Amino acid sequence: MQLKVIKNDGSIEEYLHTKVMGTISNSFDLLGDPNLFAAEQFAEVITFHLYQKRDAVAVTSDQIHLMIQATLTATGYDMAAQALNEHRLSRKLQRKRIEIIDESDLNSVRRWNKVKIVNRLMKKKGFNRHLARAIASAVEEKVLKLELTRIRLSLVRQLVLADTDAMVKAQQQLQMATG
Repeated sequence: MQLKVIKNDGSIEEYLHTKVMGTISNSFDLLGDPNLFAAEQFAEVITFHLYQKRDAVAVTSDQIHLMIQATLTATGYDMAAQALNEHRLSRKLQRKRIEIIDESDLNSVRRWNKVKIVNRLMKKKGFNRHLARAIASAVEEKVLKLELTRIRLSLVRQLVLADTDAMVKAQQQLQMATG
């Protein structure tokens, strides 16, 4: 049975142990104290616990986040748990502040929504959800780093095109290398 994760945006994806490990590793990195060994061990514990819950078919990303925080706190890594929580809240706040302006109608302002990019890539380009989410996440990362509260739709579209091209090329190179 493959466990599913219900994301904050309502989408559902497969549970990936490596994402939990990456999140824990990032919490240590936020403190400038990388600890991949601990991240691997804690991710194993969380994954084991989730799969031992026989009645669970899905878990929310918030539940996973709370499990990571509890694990870090219970093992003496309170500062990493706090840094992770602050980072997560900061990202949520940044996302909520970003407005997208359509140049064809300057009165039309929308809130940033990564899911719209994912859905558009799946519908228009026929990409699978994993590739579409990877592209949308890369675009979101660039948008957040700009630290702007208003951004033009044309810039978002250019970022999507550039990251789509880069991801597709990387995917092709990987396929050629693995034969």
